[in-house]
Amino acid sequence: MTATAAGSTIGTTPTDRTRTDDDATGVVTLPAARRALALCRILLAGVFLWPVADKTFGLGYATPAERAWVEGSSPTAGYLGSIESPLAGGFATLSGPAVDWLFMLGMLGTGLALLLGIGLRVAAVAGGILMLSLWLSTWPFAAGSQNPVVDQHLVFTALLAALALTRAGDTWGLGRAWAASPVPGSATWLR
Repeated sequence: MTATAAGSTIGTTPTDRTRTDDDATGVVTLPAARRALALCRILLAGVFLWPVADKTFGLGYATPAERAWVEGSSPTAGYLGSIESPLAGGFATLSGPAVDWLFMLGMLGTGLALLLGIGLRVAAVAGGILMLSLWLSTWPFAAGSQNPVVDQHLVFTALLAALALTRAGDTWGLGRAWAASPVPGSATWLR
């Protein structure tokens, strides 16, 4: 390693320095970058939490009050029944109370984990599965689709992975406290 005039080192590799679990700067070093990732995490939480609130209570945006889950409607039946793709038949067979609960709990759990900054690795997997399922259901390869390859579902999936891998929950979230608690313990996949 060679020291420069500014005091930094050239040739430093990740194995040349000691990294501690509570050192949030060990992953993302710029404070502004950590804040930007935290903002992305909080905004993405809204992407997951809003549909849960709207579908549950029929707030009048995508879901009118009479089609609210609390009024006995299915939060997934309308979407699953209206898919126009080669996979439509398979997705339509999924409609039912079990899928309603799995979808809503998956969206709620992912959203809360993102909002609080805890359990981001589990949230990235669960949210990624949800987003990839929605991406497949839209069948983006069809003629006339908005984009034949990339849409918001893939972008959200990649963002979930980035947030989990960069400890985005440590900034403006409970990630650091969560990691120090006995809940995740040595199970880093719960971080």
